Amino acid sequence: MYRFLANIYPKKIREGYVSLLKYSGITINPNRFVGFLGVFGFLLSLLMAFYIGFFFNFPFLITLIASFFLFQVLVYFWLLLKSDAKAKFVEDILPDVLQLMASNLRAGLTPDRALLLSARPEFGPFQDEINQVGKEITLGKEISSALLDMSKHVKSEKLRKTMTLIVSGLKSGGELAALLEQTARNLRQEKLVDSRIRANVMMYVIFIFVAVCFGAPMLFGLSSFLVEILTEHLGSITLPETSTALSSLPINFTETSITTDFVIMFNVIFLITISIFGSLILGLISKGRERDGIKFMPALIFLSLLMFFLIRTGIKGMLGGLFNF
Repeated sequence: MYRFLANIYPKKIREGYVSLLKYSGITINPNRFVGFLGVFGFLLSLLMAFYIGFFFNFPFLITLIASFFLFQVLVYFWLLLKSDAKAKFVEDILPDVLQLMASNLRAGLTPDRALLLSARPEFGPFQDEINQVGKEITLGKEISSALLDMSKHVKSEKLRKTMTLIVSGLKSGGELAALLEQTARNLRQEKLVDSRIRANVMMYVIFIFVAVCFGAPMLFGLSSFLVEILTEHLGSITLPETSTALSSLPINFTETSITTDFVIMFNVIFLITISIFGSLILGLISKGRERDGIKFMPALIFLSLLMFFLIRTGIKGMLGGLFNF
């Protein structure tokens, strides 16, 4: 049933899920996963639509569609982050794998045996990829094709270029051990440069974090309190109609139509928007990719909203007595 329901998804979306499942290392049938995702997402969205419609009086159909879309987006980004985490781990231990493979080659082993004996339990998911290459070579597949196929299971540009370099060394018949050692040194040097760059931009990361989690909530908390004072008191002010001087002033003290609930809702939506874009900027600055900041979104949204309500409550508690609140 799940495989049949998977065909409802557009082809590009279905292929995207298949690729992410392969990159993230989740061993499950892609069509069954997509079908289950659709069924579970629909049932969860149906429950959310009934709950939100009953308590908040939101339109049922709009809530259902929005909840289903949000669930799909969350699952997609979860798979994306999982595949990126696997790629990051592989890139970190790749120099050690190359160094170990070069040592095995200098010991007199063939390239395929040198690669297989480089698999270690501490290499985690990369050990499974090396063992898979060994199985394919044992079944008669060329080592060059098996190495290039390894990059199809890990979403890493460094791994793809490294495997292409190894294949080129195998075909040219050069000193493969020296090539692997030089490649390992270059990868370690590149990692060191990346660490220095991240240390230099840490000040920008701290500034954005403080602005999103403390600066914006403080300003919105103070402004919402001031708006609440204006809406409560200015509308009740009456001026004498016989005063010609006052009537000529460009000020009209009438009852305002903006409610406090509307101001708070506007501030909450704005803070959530700032937190989302702030997390994307943090990911771009610290990691070089916007999607790496997705993992910061829940923390930034929670902290910014928490600080907003705490600051608003604190200001209201300190100054509320002056304005009869």
